[in-house]
Amino acid sequence: MSLPQQAATRVVGIVANPASGKDVRRLTARASVFDNQEKAAIVRRCLAGIAAQRRRGQTSQEDSRTAVLVRYLPDSHNIVASAAEETGIAATPLDIEASGTAADTRAAAEALKGAATVITLGGDGTNRAFAQGWLDAPLIPLSTGTNNAFPHMQEATAAGVAAGLVASGGVPLAAVSERAKVIHVAIEAEPDDLALIDAVATTDRFLGARAIVDPRTWIMAVLTRADPAAVGMTGVAGFALPLAASCDGGVLIEFAADERPATRVLHAPVAPGHFADVAVAATRNVALNAPVHLQGPATLAFDGERERTLKPGQRATFTMRRDGPHVISVRRALAHAARAGRLSVERGALSAGEREGPPLARGARPAHPTPSNSTGD
Repeated sequence: MSLPQQAATRVVGIVANPASGKDVRRLTARASVFDNQEKAAIVRRCLAGIAAQRRRGQTSQEDSRTAVLVRYLPDSHNIVASAAEETGIAATPLDIEASGTAADTRAAAEALKGAATVITLGGDGTNRAFAQGWLDAPLIPLSTGTNNAFPHMQEATAAGVAAGLVASGGVPLAAVSERAKVIHVAIEAEPDDLALIDAVATTDRFLGARAIVDPRTWIMAVLTRADPAAVGMTGVAGFALPLAASCDGGVLIEFAADERPATRVLHAPVAPGHFADVAVAATRNVALNAPVHLQGPATLAFDGERERTLKPGQRATFTMRRDGPHVISVRRALAHAARAGRLSVERGALSAGEREGPPLARGARPAHPTPSNSTGD
């Protein structure tokens, strides 16, 4: 059940995946760990940014009908709930019973349909699950996972301000976002699936730990982007045929096997801090809406995790379209708002004390802090 239409236009959703940043790649590679305390700290900064923008947009005539609202996915670790309680910023949980699986994220996406914007905390898999529930959602994806290509590492305070700007109408969504590409996967006699970054076929017989880190098992990969500065399949593809997310189309890589001799070998980072030789048979660009066909047996991994299996002779078709989430650029949103004067506080909305600042002792001068190189860590 989605949000009521009238209220949804001013809602900021927050979906924090408690499981992201903790998978097997912490053991098989040198990936960083994002614990749930760090995620709660990120959410606190998001909420502070939302609250600051909400206050900036207030006037003495404004009432609760125009305020930005925060709705969030409840989880067993109370990531958002604890952050909201600590900051004193009102946030309302969605009516979803947490199961601790990706189904929670899909349910949250369906419940948040119509929201002005949604901040996600997680990895490629988290955002894929969200897109399964709401394909064309307006997203600010914050990275707390592994080998991420879809979400970004960026300051959560600024992300909160950007979310508040979009929700309050301070900036138009179309001016500060880009539509993501999606790989639509049609599997013979089974439900369809999708990937936001890559769809990979492997010779693995079991889903197992789900992560794909052994290039000797790779058959082929279809990717929406190929970034040589990334790690994982996106980085491998970037070593072979770079392609930006903003470019239409994608990349197809066929990996070498007995019947497909290698044309080159890439020594590429297949996981954080872990390099391997990857034997490549062929690479080419794939146009939007151009199908790529595969016949089983194979195991299919979507956005870095093994999800589906193809039986011998079973067919799958991969088709890329630019019909995915509207990914909001935090930098563009803030720059757009600054140029439009949306980051100023109306003087009439300030109290006398706020206008004058804190009282000074007799004869004291206002302090002017000296810039410091300290990070405060």
